Amino acid sequence: LALLAAPVLAQTGPLPEGGVADYQLGGGYPPPSGVTIVVRDSTDTPEPGYFNICYVNGFQTQPGDTWPKDLLVRGADGEPLVDEGWPDEFLLDTSTEAARRANLERLAPALEACAKKGFSAVEFDNLDSYTRSGGRLEMEDALAFAKLLVGAARALGLPAGQKNSAEFGTRGRDEVGFAF
Repeated sequence: LALLAAPVLAQTGPLPEGGVADYQLGGGYPPPSGVTIVVRDSTDTPEPGYFNICYVNGFQTQPGDTWPKDLLVRGADGEPLVDEGWPDEFLLDTSTEAARRANLERLAPALEACAKKGFSAVEFDNLDSYTRSGGRLEMEDALAFAKLLVGAARALGLPAGQKNSAEFGTRGRDEVGFAF
């Protein structure tokens, strides 16, 4: 699913200044003319000669992944809570330090794969999942988990970014450590 090629305003940080991004989440293809940044799923490979961002579904399950139910947010019926916009993705439980650490451990192989394949950076999607949790998760839960994800990415030499939740303002950069 190629979303679109759009200009990226990057005056500082690791992104190429004035770069144009192409989201290629449904499978890689040759980038259109003018594109300098390619975003691909962690299961894909980077495009040689471009700034490549590895997309990781950091706050919800990847479609088709099996996940321990005790690490997912539960709905009123006790079943894992699905994101209505993405019916094959379940919300990760980030409400406690133990749940955050366990979910980070489950996501670590995807981050390691991003680094091993040679991606330039990583983007964690769905930081805003807490807004779709029916009050079961809070903004602070998301920020605490984001900080763990960013730390894990940095340990692998990958700057981390986030496209969701502009309402955090500078907190994402200053408190969490997002580079873009």
